[in-house]
Amino acid sequence: MALLLTFKNIYQLYHLEPPQVPNGIIMLNQQYEPNLGYDKHSRLFDGLLLAYMVKGKMKAQVHFQEFDIQQGELAIIPPQIMIETKKLSPDAQIITLGISLDLITSLPMAKEFIMDNELRWNPIIELKDTNLQITHKLFDLIGLNIQQTNDNNSTEVMRHLVLALLNLLLQQRKGNTTKNTIKNRTHELIDQFYALVSSHAAKERNVDFYADKLNLTPQYLSTFLKQNTGRTTTQWIDHLLILHAKTLLKGSSLSVKEVGYELNFSDTSTFCRYFKRNTGMSPKAYKES
Repeated sequence: MALLLTFKNIYQLYHLEPPQVPNGIIMLNQQYEPNLGYDKHSRLFDGLLLAYMVKGKMKAQVHFQEFDIQQGELAIIPPQIMIETKKLSPDAQIITLGISLDLITSLPMAKEFIMDNELRWNPIIELKDTNLQITHKLFDLIGLNIQQTNDNNSTEVMRHLVLALLNLLLQQRKGNTTKNTIKNRTHELIDQFYALVSSHAAKERNVDFYADKLNLTPQYLSTFLKQNTGRTTTQWIDHLLILHAKTLLKGSSLSVKEVGYELNFSDTSTFCRYFKRNTGMSPKAYKES
């Protein structure tokens, strides 16, 4: 099941020390560890993600499509787009940079990535030659800056480093040959459904609601989604609703009862049965895990 990562819960979930002065940036440097495996949960991040494949390769599903990400490639994941690691090579190393929505709104260049609808279906950039070297150095500098004492000066330095990285990637993307097909009507319909279910799954669990919004019959919508995403409408509603539940259980101080109420369940026992049926564990056990 998916986890919604935010700047409020990501430090706790990944056992990181939060900065003294919030700067809207987080960096994860991850390597494949045979004894631990890797995180197989679907994840959504409430911000822009830049995932740089330093070594090895990874198979990942990004927004309903699978990609083979090779060494020297970078994935740009817009906010609220689902990503799931399917496979990592034994030598894999990935550096992931997360940029908050607040920081994005202050950087006009970052907003170009957010407004690029094609990016959801073609998120991979192949870095070459000088651009690869510069990208690597910028990631190193950002990582070093994160480790420094947090103050206004280091925050300003961080902004300039991120701006330089985004500018480089924007120019590279404009001249880059994307790996997948141009967005078509199927992609548009999936995007429309995904936007609806992401916004309404916590309150609207009736398939008819989504079919009506898309001017489709419930049966056609479920068949279409099953064929193109691997899940029916009901399964997507459950998937996103569990995501909301997990986020509230792990990332807030709400009790199990309060989470059930927040998600519009009639009573706590109904919420607990629903959660356990979809995850294999009780909300209480998940919250304490």
